[in-house]
Amino acid sequence: MLHSSRRAFLQSLLAATALSAWGGDAFAQAPQNGVPEPDPFEFEDVVRRARELASVPFEAPPAQLPEPLNRLSFDDYRDIRFRGDKALLATGNGPFRLHLFHLGFLYQRPVTVNVIREGVPTPVPYQRELFDYGRNKIDRPLPVNLGFAGFRLHYPLNSPKVFDELIAFLGASYFRFLGRDQKYGLSARGLAINVEGGEQEEFPHFREFWIEMPRPDSERATVYALLDSPSVAGAYRFEIYPSEETTLDITAVLFPRQRIENVGLAPLTSMFFEGENDRKPTDDFRLELHDSDGLLMHSGAGEWIWRPLRNPAAKTISSFSDNNPRGFGLMQRDRVFENYQDLEAYYHQRPGYWVEPVGDWGEGWVELVELPTPDETHDNIVAYWQPNRPYEPGQEITFSYRLRAAAAIGSMHPGGKAINTFQTPPRASGSNAPSDRTHRRFIVDFAGGELGYYFDAPDQVQLVPSTSVGRITNTFLMPNDHINGFRAAIDVKLEPGQSTDLRAFLRAGNRALTETWIYPWSVE
Repeated sequence: MLHSSRRAFLQSLLAATALSAWGGDAFAQAPQNGVPEPDPFEFEDVVRRARELASVPFEAPPAQLPEPLNRLSFDDYRDIRFRGDKALLATGNGPFRLHLFHLGFLYQRPVTVNVIREGVPTPVPYQRELFDYGRNKIDRPLPVNLGFAGFRLHYPLNSPKVFDELIAFLGASYFRFLGRDQKYGLSARGLAINVEGGEQEEFPHFREFWIEMPRPDSERATVYALLDSPSVAGAYRFEIYPSEETTLDITAVLFPRQRIENVGLAPLTSMFFEGENDRKPTDDFRLELHDSDGLLMHSGAGEWIWRPLRNPAAKTISSFSDNNPRGFGLMQRDRVFENYQDLEAYYHQRPGYWVEPVGDWGEGWVELVELPTPDETHDNIVAYWQPNRPYEPGQEITFSYRLRAAAAIGSMHPGGKAINTFQTPPRASGSNAPSDRTHRRFIVDFAGGELGYYFDAPDQVQLVPSTSVGRITNTFLMPNDHINGFRAAIDVKLEPGQSTDLRAFLRAGNRALTETWIYPWSVE
């Protein structure tokens, strides 16, 4: 308790200093006056706080923000901007800058943001001078302990002279980050609970952050976070490495308050409205609208699997059992601007997020949840790792993984890839007969890997299709010189009320040339 008391004393003293001298000296060390130096603040301190937090009942957030923050509209909130000239971390001459998000609109839960300098964490006090409020009028003073909605880090990602937004933590346990020449699309989360369970979904939130002051020559930023929810408390460490494909090394330590049967590790959230495999009857001039177009998996046994995403008519849950998975992620594989024709959203520049587990994750499954969405404004896709055993109170669960903002999808694995998926009735050429809804043709374009080598000897390449239910009535495989690969077609017959999972890959002899394509289909 002695170290804890000294640290609390110094934190309060430093907070008072920050209030009186915002700017270059806001985080200066306070005079010691004979008080012994505290131990440097480390990740273990966050772990200890999470352990202590889990031992007491969950504390609900404040009922309401002060006026007028509790009634800001979307446009009102968007008009509040952090002043760039007030950026934190600048005094350390490092390559990172810290901006803060104001409370209001959807973001009603205050979080505490601390900066760690020379081992001592200092809470950042709220000051209205940090923000440009635009057309909003804040007549009454707001308390210095108001807190913030979240924060973001800036870094010269695309140009040595410009501090671009690199990563943002905003709302519950959500965060997004970018690599070079990428645009925001999907999001990651710290933890998911009850996404597909019978109970209401629970959204754990990061209630406090600590950002280490980077050194001038630092190539990474370090962020600690304290997670809290009715079911669990946890400590997170994020080591952030900006690059062409920015990478996060993440370690989490969880302390359940109660039994958790439906927990999602390394959860990803995205949007899929329509693509070439799932057309919607709209009059939009854009052909495809999605942040991600497929779930990519690398199984513990070494198999690469591609599952195109859909916008289903009803909630759909797909599970892929595995033991010690090597990786999974929601990808934006289609990078062709002409397929989107969007000069504002830049869907073709949105990254995929690739999860690489570190250490033994054991048995479980990758779970994919697809929800129906009427437009492109709603996230409707969730993917995560579900352990096969529930978490129990009193346990301490530690897991680590690497999360990468993937752009070069062609380099994800050396095999051929399913780059297009189409479906159509299997009508005979020139036939005007009405289609049979129980009979469907699925067309898959495979390209990359060694497929170009076999382009002049297509008879050596075999299509290997299978279906879990129903029967395959016809297949064909032909070279596709437009992609320097092959086009496969599979005709499938089901009975009304049946559902199936189709699988297909290409091989030469006994050697697989491509990943395994998987697609669900049902007949109502």
